[in-house]
Amino acid sequence: MISRIVHAFYVDVRRDPALGPIFERALQGQWEEHLAKLCDFWSSVLLMSGRFKGTPMTTHLALPGLRPTHFARWLHLFARTVTEICPPAAATLFVAKSEMIGASLQLGMANAHRRSAAAASAF
Repeated sequence: MISRIVHAFYVDVRRDPALGPIFERALQGQWEEHLAKLCDFWSSVLLMSGRFKGTPMTTHLALPGLRPTHFARWLHLFARTVTEICPPAAATLFVAKSEMIGASLQLGMANAHRRSAAAASAF
């Protein structure tokens, strides 16, 4: 189910006028590797498999111009995908986890940007 969700969802992301260009720039044609990593990520999040090895915060901080509206769009598309694919209980779990992860990433990014701005203004 995780693989089906990840692959179906990123078909929509690639077509999305707001998200598609961000992912295309970041991945530079390495979609298969990214999809495999995301399958590992969701396996670790939901099944506690330990398969994911990565630093999502660092990855997202490196993306120029990433805004809260991008996260909102991502969450909307993701919720739509899991609702279409999953039984209701599984969809609810996926959506809840995605919202927690999105909020955590946005909070961490805001804090990092604040620290960076404070350090720059100290000079």
